Amino acid sequence: MTANASARAIKPELLRTYTEDFNKDRANLIAADAAVSAGVLKAATDYRGVRALPRDFSIELKQGSITNQERSGRCWMFASLNTLRYELMHRWNLEDFEFSETYLFFWDAMEKSNTYLENVLRTLDEATDSRLFEAINESPADDGGWWQMFAALVNKYGLVPKSAYPESENSRNSDDFKQYLNSKLREFAAELRRRSAAGASEDELRALKDEYMGTVYRICAVALGEPPEKFDFFARTKDDDEDKKGEACKCKAEADADGKAESCKCEGKSDAKACKCDKDKSDKPKTGKDERPQIREIGITPLEFYKKYVPVDVNDFVTLANAPLKNRPFNQRYRIRFSANVAEAGDMEFVNVPLDVFKKAALDQLTAGHPIWFACDCTQFALRKDGFFDQSVVRVDQLFGTEFTGDKAHGLEYGDSPSNHAMTFTGVNLDEDGKPNRWKVENSWGKDAGKDGYYVMSDAWFDRYVTELIIRKEYLDDATRVLLTTEPVELDPWQPLTRRCR
Repeated sequence: MTANASARAIKPELLRTYTEDFNKDRANLIAADAAVSAGVLKAATDYRGVRALPRDFSIELKQGSITNQERSGRCWMFASLNTLRYELMHRWNLEDFEFSETYLFFWDAMEKSNTYLENVLRTLDEATDSRLFEAINESPADDGGWWQMFAALVNKYGLVPKSAYPESENSRNSDDFKQYLNSKLREFAAELRRRSAAGASEDELRALKDEYMGTVYRICAVALGEPPEKFDFFARTKDDDEDKKGEACKCKAEADADGKAESCKCEGKSDAKACKCDKDKSDKPKTGKDERPQIREIGITPLEFYKKYVPVDVNDFVTLANAPLKNRPFNQRYRIRFSANVAEAGDMEFVNVPLDVFKKAALDQLTAGHPIWFACDCTQFALRKDGFFDQSVVRVDQLFGTEFTGDKAHGLEYGDSPSNHAMTFTGVNLDEDGKPNRWKVENSWGKDAGKDGYYVMSDAWFDRYVTELIIRKEYLDDATRVLLTTEPVELDPWQPLTRRCR
């Protein structure tokens, strides 16, 4: 062994010191027993931190049933659809509703495949080991994405209810489908580059690409089934009487001379007649027939359904980022090259803003009664099964006997805490000073994850790990709104904030 190699090695005498130091500290032995037996997260769970995050919120939105992306990377799509279904449900007075995630999944696979092949044609002069081509070629049609990808798909293909295009085995568990789709796309890329080197014209190459897309369609249709061009839609609106259950009889509002409410004058009567003061009840005899108002559509297209039933425009939302990086100045608009899924829709853009602007936009939108799509690193200081995001709950610092001091800039610059998951804010709790101290999170991992599918996030965790928010333009401040008209700074596809949420 050379002298330099010896200097680089772990030295036996140091190992002896390490083990002696470890074994003479009783806390290390207790921590090892707990972690080896129960796992790091359970061993590091602090019950005091759990108790400090109750699951009640001063501002809370009524959402539908919890959704489940299962073994797929469609979180960004689920979170996007969850924000829209809330608006649809409350606009049309529906008890519950779910869009078809598989419908957009089909078209996302098609569009990503087409854009990948177009990007191959744009980079024919790049070496296959160049950083740009490696970034393009890393995952041609993988599951991940952002809000703007979702908006591009909705603009082009519309939306359908889940009943019109339900889940399949390959949407629930997408790895095999995407593995072979990506393999075929890379074969196509290699052939396009070979034909180009042999002198094929751009028109010849694009005609070949169009032929390849026929194979892509076949793969997608076999895996997922063909999407509907038209469908029938049926729903029943909520029974208004359900919302009035538990209300006092209106005649109880009459006060006696002492100012106390009297009992209903109709109560206790033996004739079993309906309370005369309840003007909403009908004298018609009760039957087993569901009399709730119906919504019926026959042969509606996905674009027609979106435009008629979704009361918001997906283009009226803006991506705000909070990325405190020296080479990403705040109050600037950015665009990420080669980040589109729909080729003609353009690349992903965001506005980088300071934390106070970032958080105020979130509070304003939730306070106004609208959920928020957001992206974060869901793995850091998280109890994914129990539903907590908080550094005071997951005390790995105490378990391992070392501080974790990296800040938000460090996490982004060194790739330690990139955005890797999208979820939906559906509530926030404000303290006596009107400041947020915890946030309610709707996830898409099914009702058995977290508390009935919901998570609670401390405000400190929000500050550290939430990096992107999708905000309606009406809740942007004037200064941020002006930035939307400025020329964006272009970023390369391997720089921070370019990883797709899964």
